Parts: sequence; C-alpha cells; structure tokens
Amino acid sequence: MKKMFICSAYRGDIHGNIEKAKEYCRWAAVECGVIPIAPHLFFPQFLDDEMETERDLGIHMGLNLLKECSALWYFGDSITEGMKKEIEMAVKLGIPVRHVPESDIQNIQNGGLYL
Repeated sequence: MKKMFICSAYRGDIHGNIEKAKEYCRWAAVECGVIPIAPHLFFPQFLDDEMETERDLGIHMGLNLLKECSALWYFGDSITEGMKKEIEMAVKLGIPVRHVPESDIQNIQNGGLYL
C-alpha cells in the first residue's frame, strides 16, 4: 500500500482540526486505499506543541516521515506555518503535492470524493 502524507491545520481550533484530520485520514484509508501518515495527530500525544523546541522536533520528525510517502495531500484553503514547511519539503524532494480545497471537503465527509 502507498503511504500518503496528510497535511492539514493543527493550530487554532485544535480540537476541531484534530477531528477534521481524523476524517481526512479515514477517507484516505477507507475510500482511497492508502496508509495515511498524519504526524500532527500522533506527535502531540507526547510532545507539547506550545513549547517551541518540542514543536520544532515534531515538525522535524514529520518531515522525516514525509520522505517515505508517495505524495502529500493538503486539505483546506488556508495554509498554516507548519503546513507550509511540509509542502515546501515535498516540493524540494520531488514528492507530488495535491490540494483538496475546502469546497471538496464536504464531499469527503459525505464519502463522495475520490482522488
């Protein structure tokens, strides 16, 4: 199975953004048949995103995971600072980047969008 890097917002509405990221991962796994890699769901379980050194460590570890992915899919119409770093790294590594705009996210939640 291909590994797909799931890139979406974390900061801001953290609880809401976590729930959205879970939906994106579920959709990627169930509907698209890929292994979703979403570091922003995993690393905050043991790293403190409010501590800059731990946030930087989490981003660094996520960028290392990105190297093992077939592509990066980013969700939504706004790009956070962390998302920008991930997208830039994907481009630098020659990893395909695909944007899923806000208008398509409703379709994902209803199970109707396929990439």
